[in-house]
Amino acid sequence: MEYQTKEKQIDLLEYWQTIMKRKWIVVAFTTVVLLIAGVSAFTKRPLYMARAKILIGSQESEMFNIREITSDYVYRGYDHMHQYLNTQLQVLTSRSLGERVAKKMNLVARPEFQALGKRRKNPLQGVKNIISFRWFFQLFASKRKPVDQGLAQIPKQDMNSSLAFAVLGGLIVSPIENTRVIELRYISPNPTLAADILNTIAEEFISYSIEMRYEVTQQASEFLNEQIAQLRKDLATNERELQRYGQEKELFFLSDRESTVLNKFADLNTAYTQSQIDRVNAEAAYRELKSLTVDALPESVSNPLIQSLKTQYTNIKNEYEEKKKFFKESYPDMIKLRARLDSMRDELRSEIKKAKDMAESEYRSAYKKEASLKNLLESQRRNVVRMNSNAILYNSLRIEVENKRNLLKSLIAKQNETLISARLGGLKSSNIKILDKALVPKAPFSPNTSRSLMLALLFGLFGGVGLIFFLEYLDSSIKGPEDVKKLTGLPSLGIIPKLSLNGLSQKGGYGDYYNYASHPSGMKHSEIMSKIKGIELVNSEYPQFFISEDYRTVRTSILLSHAGRPPKIIAFSSSLPQEGKTATVANMAVAFAQLKKQTLLIDADLRKPRLHRIFKIRNNVGLSSFLTGGIMFEETIRKSIVDNIWMIPSGPLPPNPAELLNSSKMVEMLDEARDNFDVVLLDTPPVLAVIDPVIVSSLAESTVFVVKAGKTGRKPFLKAIEELSRAKSKIIGVLFNEMKMRREGYRSTYYRHFYRKQYFGSGQDEAK
Repeated sequence: MEYQTKEKQIDLLEYWQTIMKRKWIVVAFTTVVLLIAGVSAFTKRPLYMARAKILIGSQESEMFNIREITSDYVYRGYDHMHQYLNTQLQVLTSRSLGERVAKKMNLVARPEFQALGKRRKNPLQGVKNIISFRWFFQLFASKRKPVDQGLAQIPKQDMNSSLAFAVLGGLIVSPIENTRVIELRYISPNPTLAADILNTIAEEFISYSIEMRYEVTQQASEFLNEQIAQLRKDLATNERELQRYGQEKELFFLSDRESTVLNKFADLNTAYTQSQIDRVNAEAAYRELKSLTVDALPESVSNPLIQSLKTQYTNIKNEYEEKKKFFKESYPDMIKLRARLDSMRDELRSEIKKAKDMAESEYRSAYKKEASLKNLLESQRRNVVRMNSNAILYNSLRIEVENKRNLLKSLIAKQNETLISARLGGLKSSNIKILDKALVPKAPFSPNTSRSLMLALLFGLFGGVGLIFFLEYLDSSIKGPEDVKKLTGLPSLGIIPKLSLNGLSQKGGYGDYYNYASHPSGMKHSEIMSKIKGIELVNSEYPQFFISEDYRTVRTSILLSHAGRPPKIIAFSSSLPQEGKTATVANMAVAFAQLKKQTLLIDADLRKPRLHRIFKIRNNVGLSSFLTGGIMFEETIRKSIVDNIWMIPSGPLPPNPAELLNSSKMVEMLDEARDNFDVVLLDTPPVLAVIDPVIVSSLAESTVFVVKAGKTGRKPFLKAIEELSRAKSKIIGVLFNEMKMRREGYRSTYYRHFYRKQYFGSGQDEAK
């Protein structure tokens, strides 16, 4: 039989019980965190924060920026502004600006600045020194010197740098998103000094910006003067070279893009194209007339005279053919008509010849004109190629001259702007403005005691809860029926609470659960517990006690565990020693005896028997004596001090307990016990210690597994269950022993007992 862990589901009640079980961890952790936060808050030097805002405008007064000459400067304006703002942020946190502020404020002589190095006395300073171990380092430290004496020993060249770092140490620069506004904050233990330093930083930042811009303007003006002079000199040289080269190569341009050679070439090209068109037309007309005959004239002829003669010839021919049908050719009218037809044919043939000769003449003339223009065009093309070759350097020189002229105009314009800006430098104008000056803060922003304590409280609570679950994760013990149900699926037969005899006088102890009702004798349960010496036989000595009621509840669970008839031979075992198994067997025997059942208690622990001590019986003969064949079954049985309970002690300890328990004599004894008693209970050793309990459990009808809640580990428990299952033991359930009810969250069991007492009134036993 294999047991698998079921899928874990979220149970808020289980989480709450886990927290309540270890609530003192949360309390302790939260207390420590609050103590640390409180000490830190009350001993920390108060800090004040001054705030100011400045506006950084666009660079409209920047004098010289070569990027303005490039074509894509407009599209990069946004990126340039972003870069400019980042540059100003770096200037605000620069050491140079810090030195200017320190020098202007004369911080060395300021008493507020000198007081920063002195310790603030407070009543908790000693506690802070102890916690931080500062007292240990002070044993080896020299006597502290005043701040002004320490600064006096710093070399002059390093003093400004040291003061600059002191100034910048409390500065916080925060640009406001999507604006050109920058928020400046300064933190200092002195509120007045914080406001003064922040205002001085803003003022010096503006002055520094003006000086830098004026210096850049002066440098730009000098640079422009040098560049303009050099550019004029280079431009004159290039213009002279351009003029000389054009004269040498005879390059004459009508405009920037046209020259005489190109215009002539264009005209010849146009004339040549037109001559080609004329030649093609003349050739077409000639070829048309060349193939004409009188009898095979086409319907459409381009010559109008031939077309007219063709029409007259066709009419006469048609008339002749029509009259030929009625008259003979010798008829006079037919002879005249024939003469007119021949005359018209001769005239048409003569006219065609004249037109053909004229077309041929026009074709030859057009052909000669085309050839002549072609020769001229080829000659001019060579001139154009030669001119283009010469014009490459000419155009390059001309472009260089034009570029230098444009650059000269731009530099002259910039020079004029620079001269104007240089004259306005004394006006101290800047694109940086102070929006809000820093005011002296009235209250410190740190430490925020209430916020620190609130955060410490939250951190302590959540950290304590996290620590609880971490410890719970590390705790692999079985805590209650839910764990067993998830691990193996075995049912719970009942819970026996831990009997804390020394905790009754403590508030919130386990004894509080037993104070709901009184004993029938009139004694309170706290008085009863003061008389209890041990858990063994508590069910017999105090049957109305709540723990006795729990044993009877387990008895009922065992009786109801089998359908038909309850089991008679029941073995009790556990994973490890000292889980309360023997005391449980004794009290369970009493619980069955209270039902007037003849109960036999067999001590099957042949290694460390203890039942004979509980029932005060001699252990000279017993189970081992019967198994070795020394005595009969009746001779092993002893009457106990409790009614209806008989007992077979372990007897002398044998050298081979496992072999004796696994013998046929053991089966014979159990058969005898089944026939003579109503209930037979067997106490066995721990499963993981020896093999004896596995053998006994396989022979018994049922097995009850005892677990010490909060102590038995999951791995030993699963290993023991696996061993019993492999031996075909019939485990009917798990009994949880010594469970701390308040810790494990099982108060409901005792509320049930309280209501049961209210119902039964006098507390009579359920067995009646």
